[in-house]
Amino acid sequence: MPLTDVFIKNLKPPTKPTKYRDGNGMYLYATPTGLKSWRFNYRFDGKYATMTFGQYPQMSLKEAREKLFEARRSLGQGINPNQEKNFQEEAELLAINNSFEIVAREWFDNKKIILKDSYSSRLLGRLENDLFPFLGNRLISEITAPELLAVLRKMEAMGTVETAHRRLQYCGQIFRYAIATGRLSHDVSADLKGALKPAIHSHFSSLQDPQ
Repeated sequence: MPLTDVFIKNLKPPTKPTKYRDGNGMYLYATPTGLKSWRFNYRFDGKYATMTFGQYPQMSLKEAREKLFEARRSLGQGINPNQEKNFQEEAELLAINNSFEIVAREWFDNKKIILKDSYSSRLLGRLENDLFPFLGNRLISEITAPELLAVLRKMEAMGTVETAHRRLQYCGQIFRYAIATGRLSHDVSADLKGALKPAIHSHFSSLQDPQ
């Protein structure tokens, strides 16, 4: 008989590890310590395997059934759902490690050792206030020149043209750091040469600006 939300909510920790079956190979695995996890037993290439979807109550019964549907669909396509899950987790981890914010913070950590503490704090604040909200979660390899330009144009629209040029300079150094560390093949900031309104000062010294 399928499980219900009421039954699971009122379930007391068993005296020994127990499986409460929901159907189609999925069950709630409960332990005496109070831990409850959604699991799925299946067979692939003639071998039995178990896949863990998540823990209850972080994952609801409805969400677990959705995971079951996805897993059984993968099996129907001849794909091992456990391997597919591992690939997805690896891709998510890769995306996290290669986000603009992660790469920018690495670049900043390398730079701050040669900067005065007061300037170092201001520089980090500029990244956190002006760039991370718009680009931070993006894979650095997927950021396009038009996307970066749109962020800088917001600064232009506020009348801070020099600031926009400074932030473009920072992005160029971050992108070049990403190239050096093997996460990027092209510096898209270089494609924006001449795209911004001219700044009052035509020359910017590296990381020495008062803005």
